[in-house]
Amino acid sequence: MTLAINTSSRQSDDEVLASGEYPLTRRDLNEIAAMIYSDAGISLNESKASLVYSRLSKHIRNLGLSGFRAYCSLVASPEGAQERREMLSHLTTNFTRFFRENHHFDHLKSDVLPGLLNRAKSGGRVRIWSAACSDGQEPYSIALTVLSLMPNVADYDFKILATDIDPKILALARAGCYDETALETVSPAMRKQWFREVDVNGRRKFQVDDRVKKLITFNELNLMSQWPFKGNFDVIFCRNVVIYFDEPTQQRIWSRFAGLLPDGGHLYIGHSERVSGDAKNHFDNIGITTYRYTGKYTGGRT
Repeated sequence: MTLAINTSSRQSDDEVLASGEYPLTRRDLNEIAAMIYSDAGISLNESKASLVYSRLSKHIRNLGLSGFRAYCSLVASPEGAQERREMLSHLTTNFTRFFRENHHFDHLKSDVLPGLLNRAKSGGRVRIWSAACSDGQEPYSIALTVLSLMPNVADYDFKILATDIDPKILALARAGCYDETALETVSPAMRKQWFREVDVNGRRKFQVDDRVKKLITFNELNLMSQWPFKGNFDVIFCRNVVIYFDEPTQQRIWSRFAGLLPDGGHLYIGHSERVSGDAKNHFDNIGITTYRYTGKYTGGRT
């Protein structure tokens, strides 16, 4: 696959696309984009030059490098493997909030969870996947929604898997400790029941209760890699991530999700995203960016 970056012969690889302390040339951006695409499926074009510059220039200075040329050489080398992971952390977007796109949680609570909780009470297995969990606010929102219906759900075979490509953001998710501003979309009653106020280096923070954490397993996972799952998921949240992929990659991801859902399973996606490709024929759009899998898909999970 090719990236959406125009590299015609009429354009100079040495043209500066963003400048400041260090110049970012078209060659630099193309090399960074190729690595990010290869590692994470994310497409960067020239419109992102300023973003790439702003997110990497300070890091280049901290590394003591002479500029983007030296940085590209480092992250492309075997010795720069760790820095290449750092580059991915710097360039991925981790905006999130509790109960973001609240209509998904309303639908989950009213239409999906009652049946799943009844299954759990009867001894059945229930699994939910937050496929790009960022700092944990999405999977914690899922868990809080579940607990609002069944406070003793941890006594049953009900688990939430939360994954992300960025190990740094996963560390924050596992910690589950947030500024008060992050809890603005959490109801006062829910905040009182499931969070406790703590002091972190003189700053007022709110810690997620261990009873909430108990429902969630956080793991590092690249959506472009092999998925190590043995069973299906009843619900998949993957919101505001696939939008950063090109169309062929998006279609592949939708198909892989279809291969993990049972008949009647649910998929929640971002407000700017739509299921496309062959998988579209196997989902019913039942609400705002809310899909129900209809079965019949014969594609694989890889």
